[in-house]
Amino acid sequence: MGKTTTTTLLGMALAQHREDRVIAIDANPDRGTLAERIPRETKNTIRSVVQKAPSIGSFTDFTEFVSRDVTRLHVLASDPDPTLAEAFDEYDYNVVADVASRYYSLILTDCGTGIVHSVMKPILSRANSLVIVSGGSIDEARLASETLSWLESNGYADVVRNSVVALNTATQGTMLVKLDEIENHFRSRVREVVRIPYDAHIAAGSVITWSKLNKITRDAAELLAALVVEGMPPTE
Repeated sequence: MGKTTTTTLLGMALAQHREDRVIAIDANPDRGTLAERIPRETKNTIRSVVQKAPSIGSFTDFTEFVSRDVTRLHVLASDPDPTLAEAFDEYDYNVVADVASRYYSLILTDCGTGIVHSVMKPILSRANSLVIVSGGSIDEARLASETLSWLESNGYADVVRNSVVALNTATQGTMLVKLDEIENHFRSRVREVVRIPYDAHIAAGSVITWSKLNKITRDAAELLAALVVEGMPPTE
């Protein structure tokens, strides 16, 4: 379970319990798979929004570009062609985020693994809250910790201190005896850590159905959602 699955669980938990609108945007430059986590309702992608942004004048217009699941989470897909996805840049993300912010109270962005990709600059500058996803092995935790260090050394120290780590305890190499040590390391650097458990429903296929998740998984997703909202600045 990686960042895309965590984004899906977080989005579903938020959409399930809030009255306002929640959207998850796939900004992965290497052909993201976020839209495969819910039933796909449209062939439109993030590129479609960039191309047609001037003609999007209402929420109804925008919904032509997204897929929805039963929790009311909306998902905007990345381009399936990796050559097009790679061309998705800082300008394009700002166009999409500006349009989406007219119609959604909460925008989640599923990023690629490349922290120095050009699209990360507007994502980080716009972010009110950051979730870092780490596996439960020492090697995976080290990579996540290096991401935190890069952010701290590149002007995002405050963002790091306010971030939440989602610790995936189902990855290969996870050792329960080491989890407390890993969790304590992250707690010394970020605001909170949430353990995401193994779930057979997630492991079995790509589409996630909220009602088919184990209760412990839903509880973890709801805790993550609550912590993310808690760390956001108050609305005026």
